[in-house]
Amino acid sequence: MNEAEGVIKYQLEHEYGPLPTKADIRQINAWRAVLFRLKLIGQTPDKYQGLGYGNISQRLWPNPLSFLITGTQTGHFEHLGPEQFAIVDFANPSENVIHSSGPCKPSSEALTHASVYLHNAKAQAIIHVHCPEIWRNTHALNIPHTDADVPYGSIKMAEAVQNLFASNRLDETAAFSMLGHEDGVVSFGNTLKDAAIVLLSLLAQALAIEQ
Repeated sequence: MNEAEGVIKYQLEHEYGPLPTKADIRQINAWRAVLFRLKLIGQTPDKYQGLGYGNISQRLWPNPLSFLITGTQTGHFEHLGPEQFAIVDFANPSENVIHSSGPCKPSSEALTHASVYLHNAKAQAIIHVHCPEIWRNTHALNIPHTDADVPYGSIKMAEAVQNLFASNRLDETAAFSMLGHEDGVVSFGNTLKDAAIVLLSLLAQALAIEQ
């Protein structure tokens, strides 16, 4: 819980280059703008050692395990340009390995995104935010969660996500809290809109609990 946020822990092989034309960033930027305004994605001096938080990804085809993701430490930007995205071309969560390309290295949570895509063929988009209201009400909301001793961006996190899918709990709620990652919540869906609606619905429920 007290470890530095936003640090890439996986073994990364990154090839720098321009973002390919197949990578359409418009939808990610649109939904990210909403989440940025709600402070679910961003960067403030008084939180998480002053580092950026939150990231979004979208699956790319024809390779079903390739995805477009916002770059590491881009939380402070209100709007992202093509130079602030990366493409994960290959990921092996069980071996802690990611191969990526693009003008920017992928988010430190890319391994968790990869695990979701690997274990849920229906997931086409993933949103990871920091939401204290949802996170601290995880049990009251009955949200699936990874344990407090599971650090973000690690093999243990990838395994924990795999176990959540195996338990079928994510069939009921397309979101989970990361109790070992302060305020960390992940949602997913067939579209970015679906993933965002899941997240915003949980936030409304959490706010109702705290009234």
